[in-house]
Amino acid sequence: MTQRIQLAVNGAAGRMGRRIVALAAADDELQIVAALEHADSTLQGADAGELAGVGNLGIPITAELVDRPDVIIDFSLPAGLLAIARTCAERRIPLVAATTGLSQEERDTVLATSQEAPLILAPNMSMAVNLGMKLVGEASKALNGRGDGVDVEIIERHHRFKEDAPSGTALKFGEIVAEEMGQTDHVHGRHGATGKRPQSEIGYHALRTGDNVGEHTIVFGMMGETLEVTVRGHTRDSYAYGALAAAKFLASQSAGLYTMEDVLGL
Repeated sequence: MTQRIQLAVNGAAGRMGRRIVALAAADDELQIVAALEHADSTLQGADAGELAGVGNLGIPITAELVDRPDVIIDFSLPAGLLAIARTCAERRIPLVAATTGLSQEERDTVLATSQEAPLILAPNMSMAVNLGMKLVGEASKALNGRGDGVDVEIIERHHRFKEDAPSGTALKFGEIVAEEMGQTDHVHGRHGATGKRPQSEIGYHALRTGDNVGEHTIVFGMMGETLEVTVRGHTRDSYAYGALAAAKFLASQSAGLYTMEDVLGL
């Protein structure tokens, strides 16, 4: 029997952390060996499986990583990611970093981990979203230089509890478009007498409604026709399954920076 990949989850008591625990517990290729939360969490000591609704796993929520797992998945907050990234760099543990809302300085700090350990830092772990990014890149390349011009708008929807806007995924879609088409202005919403729309801009529009787990639509508007690429998440499991696939991939890699395209073989 093939030895299972030993997995630690950082942010294990959060919404996404609990889904990671639940799905990993049912995966024959994975073994959960640690469930981490910040030291001030009121859930310290609780069983990670009980919190995830899959029964007692004998894995308590703790603040310290004792043993060395094969890979860590982080779904926490920027401060939590920075802390676990330092640990991963020091102990050369592969890290799948899914936390969003990072400043540029925080992002650079996490990226430096790849000098010592395998790292995936992705704004979205969904396999459909990452395939959508590939398609948007191809569309942007094909439409670049079209004579009548192309207007690009990005619309995203998330639940009312999301604390950053626009989403990291929306911003990543914008980066992909701009890299191929050369837009220099990133506009977040519009109000008042804005004047004629310049094609040098990408417009972002963030909706926060109910329990929406995430939708992104990239609109390529042209004279006489429109192309839209839309990805809709139905449950948070889409992100969890993607993160688990990333963890399985990363556990056997050498130090360096990897992407979800590497995971998907794109």
